[in-house]
Amino acid sequence: MNDFELLKKMCSIHAPSGDESAMTDFLLSYIKKESKNWKHKVTVYSGPEFQDCIILVFGKPRTTIYAHIDSIGYTAGYENNLLRIGGPQPGEGDRLVGKDAKGKIECELVVIDHEDGGRGLNYLFKRKIERGTSLTFKPIWRESKEYIQCCYMDNRLGVYNALKVAETLKDGAIVFSTYEEHSGGTVGALARFLLEKYKVRQSLISDITWVTHGVKHGKGVAISMRDSGIPRQSYVRRIIDLAKKSKIPFQLEVESAGGSDGTAIQKSDNLIDWCFIGAPEDNVHTPHEKVHKKDIAAMISLYSYLMKKL
Repeated sequence: MNDFELLKKMCSIHAPSGDESAMTDFLLSYIKKESKNWKHKVTVYSGPEFQDCIILVFGKPRTTIYAHIDSIGYTAGYENNLLRIGGPQPGEGDRLVGKDAKGKIECELVVIDHEDGGRGLNYLFKRKIERGTSLTFKPIWRESKEYIQCCYMDNRLGVYNALKVAETLKDGAIVFSTYEEHSGGTVGALARFLLEKYKVRQSLISDITWVTHGVKHGKGVAISMRDSGIPRQSYVRRIIDLAKKSKIPFQLEVESAGGSDGTAIQKSDNLIDWCFIGAPEDNVHTPHEKVHKKDIAAMISLYSYLMKKL
């Protein structure tokens, strides 16, 4: 696949939180095919005991990259209402896709304003969708000289970053986790596995953050000093010092909201350092997530550098 064809393909895979198996199958197939071209040998952990998660181990790992493979979406409820999976930002007329026992689905999202000021979400389709069916945004890929735009940059771009780093990784681990968009729940067990088997106590969170008044497009990958969680600052400062030495463009992020697999690690009983490092995007949790190509390049370069130096 050429430069962004892999990312484009992954953005089109239906894998909302709790229904990630299609993404898992794609990744296992990709890893089996492409790992023969990677610079170093990889050990793959997957299967029923890992649910839909995947762990890759290279050499003698010191640091783990975590990238969640799930996305936001909706569940078809009773009648024609929709229930959120994670925190999608609904827009009137958004196109949703999925599949139930009766066939493929492409429907329209309808926002209902209630008299009490609340809002409800319905779908418009030629038939009733079987209750419990998961739906995701219809992917519409847009690419310019500077930007890439599509649904699910969060977090297919984080997965893409991890796969690009895997091509040359000598010593390290990569975790493809699930459930992140809807309360998390797998990284504690995955981190414990790597801690007990390989003594890995450092981690990097390969995820996508927000464009804000303090974090801009095209200014480099964002290193988050804190969000709703606060990682151990001595570890974060070590990463910042290495980033300065690398000369790779980066920005510092300081927020009070937002969470990630890093937050889940912090809330677990594993004493593992973590730091969120990701490209910033606009139009978060909509079908129009937008990322600057320079920030993608900086993200891949900084991860490759840090996995050697940490």
